[in-house]
Amino acid sequence: MRPLPMRVGTRASPLALWQTRHFLSLISQHCPVMRGVKAFEEHAIRTTGDRVQDRRLADIGGKGLFAKEIHEALADGRVDFAVHSLKDLETELPPGIVLACTLAREDARDALILADGCAARPGVPFGHIPDGALVGTSSLRRQAQLLHARPDLTVTLLRGNVQTRLERVAAGDVGASLLALAGLKRLELAHAASHVLSPEEMVPAAGQGIVGITVRADDTDLHELLAGIVCREAEAVATAERALLAALDGSCRTPIGGHAVLLEDGRLRLTGLVARPDGSFLIRRVVEGPSTDAARIGAALGAELRADSPADIFG
Repeated sequence: MRPLPMRVGTRASPLALWQTRHFLSLISQHCPVMRGVKAFEEHAIRTTGDRVQDRRLADIGGKGLFAKEIHEALADGRVDFAVHSLKDLETELPPGIVLACTLAREDARDALILADGCAARPGVPFGHIPDGALVGTSSLRRQAQLLHARPDLTVTLLRGNVQTRLERVAAGDVGASLLALAGLKRLELAHAASHVLSPEEMVPAAGQGIVGITVRADDTDLHELLAGIVCREAEAVATAERALLAALDGSCRTPIGGHAVLLEDGRLRLTGLVARPDGSFLIRRVVEGPSTDAARIGAALGAELRADSPADIFG
């Protein structure tokens, strides 16, 4: 019998804690014997990515900094498993750590947040954003797609948790920002979205809207436990999107988008995007194939995008 409580590593933000408690509710539903006992213990861990808010992730070591300290705790046994926003999880995990479970995807789209409601202008890309507006974001993927379509806009760095960024827009520090709709929905803040961008308007980040669980590779008990709550659809699309990232081998300085969906006939459609941060170059491709070939589809599209993009983009 595994000793209780099992320890769950997570970031300390309100969204991270929501995701962790949602995961634990699914585990408890799957294993009723865990109800009514203190089976789990949350361990909120402040990561480097959380501590340093005045610089882009690329300037301090990459998006893996949202998981570095959590995976250190997992590797040395201080926690038993860890809960992540999959889009923040690096494609190459530390030795001995594996992605063991993906939960059902929430809405993968991006949401536009405006300081004041603006009427849409038909035919104008991102037509809800006023001419020359200052847009706050920490995402080069969002920045590149905005500037490619709207070079009149100015983009400035805006980091922090969901509530902090909403407050900055409301205060007028920036005229607009963008957030993952999944996070807004999970925090019951979807009403804050001025406009929801379709994946055709803005290609989402790989893994956006999916919660991923990492464990030690040799922890067979937890692998068996987590197998009962894996969402196979999320697993397939995440596999394709993460294979795309791995093939591109992009850094946090490379704007990359990846979004897969399962079609009614069981096939998988994957959209990939690569761009320059200033929007001066952008390439977008769509491929389809059997969902059982998700990894191959992602790798092939990544290789195609890399071959057709300027070499300096991946520096």
